[in-house]
Amino acid sequence: MDTSHGPVVVGTDGSPRATAAVMWAAGEAVLRDRPLHILHATGLETRSGRNLSPETAQLVLDSARTLLDEAAASATARYPDLAVTTSLGKGKPADTLLEQSGSEGLTVVGCRGRGGFHALLLGSVGLRVATHAHGPVVVVRGSEQPSTGVVLVGIRDETDLATVRFAADEARLRKATLRLLTAWSLLGAVGEMVPGLDDATSVGDREAATEQNVADTIREEYPDLTVTVDLVKASSAGGALVDASAHADLLVAGAFRHQHGGGRLAHVTHAVLHHAHCPVAVFHHA
Repeated sequence: MDTSHGPVVVGTDGSPRATAAVMWAAGEAVLRDRPLHILHATGLETRSGRNLSPETAQLVLDSARTLLDEAAASATARYPDLAVTTSLGKGKPADTLLEQSGSEGLTVVGCRGRGGFHALLLGSVGLRVATHAHGPVVVVRGSEQPSTGVVLVGIRDETDLATVRFAADEARLRKATLRLLTAWSLLGAVGEMVPGLDDATSVGDREAATEQNVADTIREEYPDLTVTVDLVKASSAGGALVDASAHADLLVAGAFRHQHGGGRLAHVTHAVLHHAHCPVAVFHHA
């Protein structure tokens, strides 16, 4: 999937987390040399929105336009040469973002906090967009930190190669190191055991060989990219990736795309979307 030709699309509702997503998306647009498109959805065409009086609806529209103008001004204040456009939708936020998401660009959303705690969970809008967008989606998580120079991707086997290639493209774009992480447990491998692979050492060796094969393929295809491999024995792959995300600029996770469109998020992807310490890119593959 080539995501280098489309714009970077970001949704905002004016909240602090959405504002952080706008600024992250602006930086990403500059990095990709692409325009930034900022969206806001008023919900005026939803059932509750249609019940508003004309005067109240006009107030909502005026506030929304001000919100978009302020978001665009913040982005151009930090990146003066960035081309920024805005648009105002009247439907639901997730629907508006999904309509604008394209396979040749990048869609960005913020995460949502619950009760002011630092362990911020992903809201329903971000989860729906991450699941059903036409192209890759980045959920901006964590606070703004100095760059680590690392793009992290979790792998299970060779079926994740398309996701790893996307992660390699992101690492090369950032001039970063690509870190491949495989988390395994003996209990998790019981159902997949074959004769001769009946102990922890053998299972670990099998996982290491699989990861190395993927790494060798990426090194051959991206000779200018530094690729590291990390095999972690852990009870939870999601937990291992969340821990490792504290030392990454971007975590890439895969999502299975159905034949007739839409996606399906595995439990590991769900875990990192809700708990990672850095932005999470969801890449959909067949």
